[in-house]
Amino acid sequence: MAGSISLALTTIWNPVAKAPNKGGQVAFIQAGTTNTPQNAYYDQSLTQALPNPYTLLDGALMPYFYLADGFIKVRVTDPNGLELFVQDNMMVVGPSSGGGGGGGGAVDPSTVFATGDVMWQPVSGSRTGWVRDNGRSIGSATSGATERANADCEALFSFLWNKYSDTFCPVSTGRGVSAAADWSANKTIQLLNFQDCVPGGLDDMGNTAAGGFANVPVVSGDATTAGSILGEISHELTTSELAQHDHGVFLHDPGHTHSVPSVASPSVQAAAAGGGPAFQADGKTATASSATTGITLWSDGDNSGTQNKVGKTGSGTAHNNVQRTVLGTFYRKL
Repeated sequence: MAGSISLALTTIWNPVAKAPNKGGQVAFIQAGTTNTPQNAYYDQSLTQALPNPYTLLDGALMPYFYLADGFIKVRVTDPNGLELFVQDNMMVVGPSSGGGGGGGGAVDPSTVFATGDVMWQPVSGSRTGWVRDNGRSIGSATSGATERANADCEALFSFLWNKYSDTFCPVSTGRGVSAAADWSANKTIQLLNFQDCVPGGLDDMGNTAAGGFANVPVVSGDATTAGSILGEISHELTTSELAQHDHGVFLHDPGHTHSVPSVASPSVQAAAAGGGPAFQADGKTATASSATTGITLWSDGDNSGTQNKVGKTGSGTAHNNVQRTVLGTFYRKL
């Protein structure tokens, strides 16, 4: 069974600022304790928890929420953490589940964001109730976390701890026995890092692997593990990646002849022409000699019709792989 209290669907007022308490927080605490959290929920089944404490958005309107039967303690603070209101042993009015009553449905959890949900927006900067998937960390108020250090990070801390391995979301000083234990020890957990990334579908996604990421470089994880990063922004093309093409090479050899000087003796001439050493005959010397010619290799590689000397071309500059992309920020719900 579950119920609620009269704080639901009300505008939380800041009596000091004499204005709605935008940016302030509402903390739900176990009755009779100082700071032991007790979650409120968007749904009457008590499965979709509100951030605790809940940060008030524009208008400082408190959404409708459900609580387990019994009693609750509520503390309201302003945006600077100054306590504005605290009340212990407030009775949860219900039941709001089960038969009877005046009818009306509960909040449909499919229509609201839940802890761990991701939203992309073409904007920069922080967003109330969310953190950014930028590789920084979250944790308790005394954890020293770099993205957000606050009690309202506990639900997301637990979500990341249970959903992703230490490879993707490492915990400072290593993981303990549970998310709750690490949170209580004021450890931090690293958010996923989606800088310079665009989203893509898993290779299997509940079906047989499609194999579309074969030979794609892996930055982290693999093609069938959520949170993995594949691909690269640029790389130098290899020879095997080039299109088949001709270089239009021409081999030029105008021909060549071998000759020897005339001598009186035919036998001497024959010996010299055969590449042998000089011979002495009738007092005359015959020396073999030759005329040589080089071979020239030409190319019409630019298809201009002009013969060019063959040589290396290109620069080896990295090839740009980035598609036309709109940039923004990946936000993750606390």
